[in-house]
Amino acid sequence: MAPLITLATCALNQWSLDFEGNLRRIKQSILQAKEAGATLRVGPELEIPGYGCLDHFLENEVYEHSLDSLYSILTDPSLHGIIIDVGLPLLHRNCRYNARAIILDGKILCLRPKLYLANDGNFREMRFFAPWNRPRHVEQYHLPPLFQKHQGRRHVPIGDVVLSTLDTCLAAETCEELFTPNSPHIDMGLNGVEIFTNSSGSHHSLRKLDQRIALIQEATRKNGGIYLYSNQLGCDGDRLYYDGCAMIFVNGNLVGQSSQFSLNEVELVVATVDLEEVRTHRFAPSRNLQAVAAPEYQRIEVDFSLSRDDPDVIELEFPTAPRPPRYHLPEEEIALGPACWLWDYLRRSKAAGYFVPLSGGIDSCATATIVYSMCRLVVAAIKEGNEQVIADVRRIAAFSPDHLPETAEALCNQIFCTCYMGMENQSSKETRQRAKDLSERIGSYHTDVNIDDTFHATKNILTQATGFEPKFKVHGGSSTSNLALQNIQARSRMVIAYYFAQELCEVRGRPGGGSLLVLGSSNVDECLRGYLTKYDCSSADINPIGSISKVDLKRFIAWAAKNFDMPILEDFIHATPTAELEPITADYVQSDEVDMGMSYQQLSRFGYLRKVNRLGPYGMFLRLLEEWGGEGGLGPREIADKVKRFHHYYQINRHKQTVATPSYHAEDYSPDDHRFDLRPFVYPPAFASWSFEKIDRRVAALEKKAKADTENKS
Repeated sequence: MAPLITLATCALNQWSLDFEGNLRRIKQSILQAKEAGATLRVGPELEIPGYGCLDHFLENEVYEHSLDSLYSILTDPSLHGIIIDVGLPLLHRNCRYNARAIILDGKILCLRPKLYLANDGNFREMRFFAPWNRPRHVEQYHLPPLFQKHQGRRHVPIGDVVLSTLDTCLAAETCEELFTPNSPHIDMGLNGVEIFTNSSGSHHSLRKLDQRIALIQEATRKNGGIYLYSNQLGCDGDRLYYDGCAMIFVNGNLVGQSSQFSLNEVELVVATVDLEEVRTHRFAPSRNLQAVAAPEYQRIEVDFSLSRDDPDVIELEFPTAPRPPRYHLPEEEIALGPACWLWDYLRRSKAAGYFVPLSGGIDSCATATIVYSMCRLVVAAIKEGNEQVIADVRRIAAFSPDHLPETAEALCNQIFCTCYMGMENQSSKETRQRAKDLSERIGSYHTDVNIDDTFHATKNILTQATGFEPKFKVHGGSSTSNLALQNIQARSRMVIAYYFAQELCEVRGRPGGGSLLVLGSSNVDECLRGYLTKYDCSSADINPIGSISKVDLKRFIAWAAKNFDMPILEDFIHATPTAELEPITADYVQSDEVDMGMSYQQLSRFGYLRKVNRLGPYGMFLRLLEEWGGEGGLGPREIADKVKRFHHYYQINRHKQTVATPSYHAEDYSPDDHRFDLRPFVYPPAFASWSFEKIDRRVAALEKKAKADTENKS
């Protein structure tokens, strides 16, 4: 019988280019793994420099600094006695690789470059790195002089290798390789590899965790084996939030899982496993027939045992029991993911807090509620004794050394300011009151101002210069004037928001002063449709909801009303979405969905079909005929009108996304122009005319057939 072994994987809150901080967290995780009795520790992808360095990976000094950090790990005797799997970028024969260093007792056992690079959506790995597109190929890596002296040799193996210890066999997979159809773990497992490690830099998207878990479960259930999944945690300097959730699986069963959202800088998962379970699982003759025919890997022999040699200790140990995976509801993911991202952004930006223009609508309400959720997480971490969080809170919120906030509301009051910017004839009493009630519930420092003077002063500049006086549509003005007057209000709010954000700390006499970061509150559907004013109050420093749909935001608010004990949020759910940029009259109140000519539910579907299903106007129309048509549904012409209307406004407003506020990535149909959704922003006027003509011909044919069917029945 094989002895039991204890293994560790981790989630680390790394920060791009923070070599000193990243190294400290790496060493801390290794020491914690050793204290837990583990003999193998796995860390995140590119953990030494941080995953999100982007074009800094084109700078040679990033590779030099990464080797400096690796040398510090090799020469630290306190880190000996455990196999360490650590991620870093490497230069080899003038090519750049995303690689892993497998080390033991201060010596590099091998270097394992990534075979298949992530190169879609948010990822551009092939811009920085070359793929090691040679499965099972191994060659020699020439060590730098300092490493040669320490290693006692000039070269170490680099390539797609497996390690053979005294008691088992292990191999490495990296992030994207788990998601590819012919994953390396398939042939590795057939070659007798029993332990798989996976270092990842996998970002959070709503409902994504179940995909990771399903892939690892299937890999180890079908092939047998022990799988250690490591992931980065937190905001490392960009739009993405890495949601941690390090895991350990045995034969398809989860035996260890760290939190998916956390303010901790280091989270370790440790499990004790039984190799006999893997060997027994691989009994099937059909599996063994494939194993005999599988291509061979080069093995590196390692004179080290992952199991303990003390039989007295072994008798007292038991394998870690399986447990069900822990998932969060999408509403919880919205409450936790953007909140953790906001905290990392705030503490690393050195700003004094956040500012949000509260409109009384659901979008700014959701943004403010996410900030409140952040404060809840921070206060909980303080009560748990998280020293890093405590130090950050004292620095950001300027609390005295002997005082810390005991409630989320108290922290909110120090670092979060809100403001309602109304107009005498456009803003309703209901929206103003909702903004006030929400601010009182969460504890934010709230101001309420009217911007009529700013509006009229700006409006009159044109009249003074030209003699022309623009009017709102309800007062007999043109559509052009109506839109121009709305935009004055929207853009004035952006200027006032930044003015308040810079001055409110001084107004309040906060020690240390400082400025607040302005948060945007335009959702993904409005960004997609272009239903916002360029450079209005949706223009901000960052936007926590810019990649979240209106549908999901409503679900989040309903969830928060109950779980955060905030009944005031119910009023926001049932309020009609309105920009309140046109005068309110006895028979007219502006409505977002009426203005757009489609519901938010329909807009969300358009976005998904456009980006995720990769459908153009005609393909989208055909798909929606099936989904929205039929008896009791929309007619072909109505569907066609909505599809054409969506693409028309998408076309003319695409330019707005080139200056959109950087937003938390949460939804797979985000129109973010900067990283995720690379498309033109100047379209030909008739870019969709070919598709529109095909839609019209199909509508005419369907209507002709429907008319004939009706006549035949009669």
